[in-house]
Amino acid sequence: MTTISQTAGRNLRPSSSSGFFRTLVSATHALFDRLERRSAVKTLNELDDRALRDIGINRSQIEDAVYGQFKAELSRYL
Repeated sequence: MTTISQTAGRNLRPSSSSGFFRTLVSATHALFDRLERRSAVKTLNELDDRALRDIGINRSQIEDAVYGQFKAELSRYL
């Protein structure tokens, strides 16, 4: 039995454009993640101190909480 490969005549190496698009998609995801986190910091900064206390953080811990740099004392509230 003879099998004809569909790859005949095509380059088997990954194209450089696929690496470019992968990098572009990764950068786009990073940008949207950054924008979402900035929005969360802004929203939390707009809350009053009582509301922040209700969710277990104070004003100085907002960025740590949003960016995932939790301190040990913060993790007990989660």
